[in-house]
Amino acid sequence: MSSVQHRPPISGRHVLRLALIAVALAGLAGGLAAQFLGEADWAAPLWTAGTVPVLAALLVEIVSSLRRGELGLDIVAALSMTVALIFGEALAAAVVALMYAGGQALEAFAERRATRSMTALLERMPRTAMRYVDGRLETVQIDAVVPGDRLLVRRGEMVPVDGTVESGVAVLDLSAITGETLPARVGPGGSVLSGATNAGDVFDLTASLRAADSTYAAIVAMIEAAQRSKAAMSRLADRFAMVFLAATIALAGGAWFWTGEPTRGLAVLVVATPCPLILAVPVAIVCGIARAARVGILVKGGRALETLSRVRTVVLDKTGTLTHGTARLVGSDAAAGWSGEDVLRLAASLDQASSHVTAQALVAAAHEKGLRLSVPSAVIESPGEGLAGEVDGRAVVVGGPTFVGRRSGAEIGRSGSPEPGASRVAVAVDGSWAGTLIFADALRSEAVRLLAALRSIGIRRIVVASGDRREVVKAVTAGLPVDLAVGELTPEDKLAAVKAERNHGPVMMVGDGVNDAPALAAADLGVALGARGAAASAQAADVVILVDELDRLLPAITIARNARHIALQSVWAGLLMSGGGMIAAAFGYLTPVQGALIQEVIDVIVILNALRALKGDETTSQAGAVRQLSPTGTRLPDSE
Repeated sequence: MSSVQHRPPISGRHVLRLALIAVALAGLAGGLAAQFLGEADWAAPLWTAGTVPVLAALLVEIVSSLRRGELGLDIVAALSMTVALIFGEALAAAVVALMYAGGQALEAFAERRATRSMTALLERMPRTAMRYVDGRLETVQIDAVVPGDRLLVRRGEMVPVDGTVESGVAVLDLSAITGETLPARVGPGGSVLSGATNAGDVFDLTASLRAADSTYAAIVAMIEAAQRSKAAMSRLADRFAMVFLAATIALAGGAWFWTGEPTRGLAVLVVATPCPLILAVPVAIVCGIARAARVGILVKGGRALETLSRVRTVVLDKTGTLTHGTARLVGSDAAAGWSGEDVLRLAASLDQASSHVTAQALVAAAHEKGLRLSVPSAVIESPGEGLAGEVDGRAVVVGGPTFVGRRSGAEIGRSGSPEPGASRVAVAVDGSWAGTLIFADALRSEAVRLLAALRSIGIRRIVVASGDRREVVKAVTAGLPVDLAVGELTPEDKLAAVKAERNHGPVMMVGDGVNDAPALAAADLGVALGARGAAASAQAADVVILVDELDRLLPAITIARNARHIALQSVWAGLLMSGGGMIAAAFGYLTPVQGALIQEVIDVIVILNALRALKGDETTSQAGAVRQLSPTGTRLPDSE
């Protein structure tokens, strides 16, 4: 994933909201200035001029919402401005207009983070292919490829269409499609999926499907369909709309009817204008989003943050999520007279000449141990099998046990069966077996503690859904506090698994590969590990963890719950204070202007309370919540 975050373009709607704030502020300030300068006749027209554009935009928005079958608290603001203008209370109308316009801008700011295009995913899709035509190669548009065409797939390229290997050996990185960490070796006649990356030498491919019908295109289509079908959550404030709207109209109408004074009804409407809801909720949400960003968690908007606070079921991918997603040295078996470090140093020295994924992992392991590598010579690589060459004047062969035994003539020692999903790399030196190095996609060190911590904060169900082999998934999840672990899932299977888990409550899906993207898009909340994961998963997800640390899930949930709690607290406090003001206005104790000013005071109180969502020490919360748990999940005493 690119480290550069592209900001979404500023829309005309955003510019309009800023313009409305400017107009409302100018009208209110101009009218007050006119009164102060003794030009009172200009005050009401200026206040009206600042109110009418906001009211017009609000009425258009209300009509659009009603057409969609939505009813929000914006109607109260429209009623208060309209009635105030009708009865000559232009100052009260101007105050309400400014409050409403400011609230809309704040809410829009929070929601702008929710829009993310699928640009990165679409850019990864191949546009062209190398096709054989009359014994020569030509570059053609991928849409021109038809079943039966023979294509050349070069090293590092993504397989453009589903097909079969015609000649050569395909060494494929399938992690983005199936979740398998170790490269797959496919010989002539073997099937290859589009979206896999050629990690070995060039090979010829016979297309079996058109690009539009192939695996990668199907994944893209599923992401789009899942995003369209996801039920949109209503704004938190709108959930109070029906009851509050009915109570407001009843009280305002009752005050007017019983007293015969329309200004009493207007005063009720002005005080009732739900700016504690319109303002406090976006402020708390934006603060929660900003707080999450401090610890490398990108939350794409207020709806995502609210959903994050309510999740009760977590579905986790295995490869790259519970595990590191790359093969790592997990053990070694050295022959007599050899040490594990000596075997690793010679093997890594030779593997510097190879770009194979396992070779790179072997070199990385040597560097981690601080071993000094030598420069190899006379290197011969057999794609997908191993290497032979000289290191420090000694003949070294590295690769699969069968290849090393055949190439060196050595009898390879049996080091026992490695764990499922592990890979054995044999090493022979000067015609004798020196040792075997074992590589596997290891479980993240924080995984056990994180899962136990998730249980402690109320996550009721944890599921592991992986595209890797069943026996590998079973081995990796053994001993983990999970309710269900399944393997060999296609992207369609993961999508179905997420939908099935909705029976247990709001579902959070966590993944990092292209094969996870449809499930991420369909879940109530998708979380992508974006540091090294596929761009497709980051685009489809609602939350992106920008650092390669799975335990950031815990502070993310904690921050979201805190922000939602503060938002609700602000809402209820605002409603209670507004309710008291409405009753006072109904009995004639408040004029419309006084009601508007009191409402401003209430706004300041609830906004200051909402700003508390910005406070907190994320480092402490993360360490306290995850690292204070022992590996068995028992909470340890605080260090204080």
